[in-house]
Amino acid sequence: MRNKNQYKEPLIHITKKPSIEWWKAALIRAASIVFALILCAFFIVLVTDLNPFEVYGAMIKGTFGTERKVWVSLQNTAILLCISIAVTPAFKMKFWNLGAEGQVLAGGLCTAACMICLGDKMPTSLLFIVMIASSIIAGIIWAVIPAFFKSRWDTNETLFTLMMNYVAMQLTSYFIIIWENPKGSSHVGIINSSSRVGWMPTIFGQKYMLNIIIVFAITIIMFVYLKYSKQGYEISVVGESVNTAKYIGINVKKIIVRTAALSGAICGLAGFLLVSGTNHTITPSTAGGQGFTAVMVSWLAKFNPLMMILVSFLIVFLEKGSGEIASTFRLNESIADIMTGIILFCIIGCEFFLNYKINFRKKSKEVK
Repeated sequence: MRNKNQYKEPLIHITKKPSIEWWKAALIRAASIVFALILCAFFIVLVTDLNPFEVYGAMIKGTFGTERKVWVSLQNTAILLCISIAVTPAFKMKFWNLGAEGQVLAGGLCTAACMICLGDKMPTSLLFIVMIASSIIAGIIWAVIPAFFKSRWDTNETLFTLMMNYVAMQLTSYFIIIWENPKGSSHVGIINSSSRVGWMPTIFGQKYMLNIIIVFAITIIMFVYLKYSKQGYEISVVGESVNTAKYIGINVKKIIVRTAALSGAICGLAGFLLVSGTNHTITPSTAGGQGFTAVMVSWLAKFNPLMMILVSFLIVFLEKGSGEIASTFRLNESIADIMTGIILFCIIGCEFFLNYKINFRKKSKEVK
């Protein structure tokens, strides 16, 4: 008879797969997107009785239908990419920074403050220097506070950074009441709408061109920083094993604070780009939830800044396409959101099966 205390192997267990060639991984990811589109086609026919090809055409139109839509899509991609790059160093170090939303908002708030309070008091070039510096410092402060507590007392950075988001939102709401224009409207309105002081300059007649160029430069710099610099190596070591990092002489506390400061600085710069280069105003929802979307972008791109360009564009394409579907076919927006969810679910599921293998327990003969 079987011993009652004998260990019983679980029916299913998951093991790590060895890495495969990049081109095979690319083909599998492409196949997952095709599979997702096929699933969405079945869903469209089943629920709406529409032609799936017309629906997909509307998604493309939502992103590339006009020149303005193209530039808006590129701008949205650039901002999402910037925030994704910002959270990447911290996540690679396994510092779960969910406070990008608040760090972006803190940077945007300081930018708005400079535009409102200093716009007519200093030259434009000096104003931009102050705006950029203040937004970066604000982002750093918002990120370093949780990092300092994490490094000293091992507090939960996930909860801490989330709470900092709400502090930034309430602080923004407070200043909106002070700056509201007109009084009693509960919003700031377009800042310096007549003089355009503090607005990012246009390049080749394109409002968003400078934003895109700045984010592209940040992307290249961060790719080199994470892959080839000593600091990037230290981030990887701390992320793999804190004990190993301590054993080889890395100051883990210093790395945590320094890396969080880097994430906060880039988030603060994203806030500057949103207020000075895109919206020209400030609201509690200026970041628009992109701080949380950036977490998914960073993870799907495997912390590779260059891959984040494609992933960010895919997310923006799905968002724009969903909006176009809802307006063109007069569908409930939930239908478009479900399609987006199906596509993202297939992509995320693909990443799981690229990295892990599901093993089933083999039947073994019982010893009588």
